[in-house]
Amino acid sequence: MNSHRQSATPVTTMRVAPLKLDVSPYRGGENEPLARWFVELDAAITARQLRDPIQQVLFAMSKLAGRAKSWAYGKRLAEPHCFYDLDDFKRELKKAFEPPQSEFRARAEFLKLRQGKYDLHSYAQRARYLVSSIVNEPIDASTQVVTFMAGLNDGPIRNQLFRE
Repeated sequence: MNSHRQSATPVTTMRVAPLKLDVSPYRGGENEPLARWFVELDAAITARQLRDPIQQVLFAMSKLAGRAKSWAYGKRLAEPHCFYDLDDFKRELKKAFEPPQSEFRARAEFLKLRQGKYDLHSYAQRARYLVSSIVNEPIDASTQVVTFMAGLNDGPIRNQLFRE
């Protein structure tokens, strides 16, 4: 009779250490894209493994500066429980600082974008920036390509791209 000994194998779970990503401060300026700041904020909250809604809001508030910081802390001073969770905080911040029709403006600016005096790299970066600012109803890829190509200055780069 062969006896099999069963031994308990220790089970180790891999715990992922929180990663401290930095978030650039949002000041509430006219040319600061709030949607882009939200993406940066969400990435940092996920990396830091902040799961408590209050901690998420406090972290977000700590990344504000200027007018936005004054607004958020003033609102919190008047009503300590004014932000229930991060989504509520984002919604209120959007109401206070996002200019009306900002996506409409970004879409209109992209559709009339021309290279003009910019070099190709700057023109491409501006096009990328405008497209990334449109999140609710994104511009489809074919429209992006046609608009980008139509805005290029006449020259060897445009001719080369049209051939390919």
